[in-house]
Amino acid sequence: MALTGINHLAFITHDLEATIRFYRDLLGMTLEAGVGHDGYRHYFFRAGEAQIAFFAYEGAQPMNPKPHGSPSRQPLGFDHVSMTCESREDLFASRDRLLAAGIDVSGAVDHGTMWSIYFFDPNNIPLEISWDIMKITQPPAVADDLPLAIVAEGAEPQPGHWPEVTNPTPMEQMTAHAGNGYQMRDAALAEKRGDYVPEYRALITKASDAAE
Repeated sequence: MALTGINHLAFITHDLEATIRFYRDLLGMTLEAGVGHDGYRHYFFRAGEAQIAFFAYEGAQPMNPKPHGSPSRQPLGFDHVSMTCESREDLFASRDRLLAAGIDVSGAVDHGTMWSIYFFDPNNIPLEISWDIMKITQPPAVADDLPLAIVAEGAEPQPGHWPEVTNPTPMEQMTAHAGNGYQMRDAALAEKRGDYVPEYRALITKASDAAE
């Protein structure tokens, strides 16, 4: 199994138009794709290799704001989203743009390996923009006053802690059923806004040839 990055983080919005204005027009992310049906929408924004997605539907409510990294007794599994910029100039240009738009944004915070600014989107989702000031050359680089033994095992996956796969899915059973967003494919192809990745094109070509 090889994971190469974050595909997307998904959130809920009570105001999709305000969310588009914020992420596309203010933060400069690409409005990548979207699907809407029966009063339900799912839209994606891209920044480099990562995407942020939003669900919009009737009855959705904004989350209560929680400052980035602050302890909470609420049963939360999410804290904030950080997006990367390439330079110190880009970091402060982002801060200036947010301030000009009337967004409350922190000054730059030095976290040792990165500088970051903090703010909230229209849904009260806590956001961060980070400029990496160093590259970790021998991970893990950990500063912990109560070191965990498990960290000393290293940065790479450690074998022997989970069962091995003994019943792998046969190639002919590697299929998928239609789900939400299925319509995006036909729309993207019809409007020439997207194309298949090579592996999927080969898959449908093989299926078409077999059907003839």
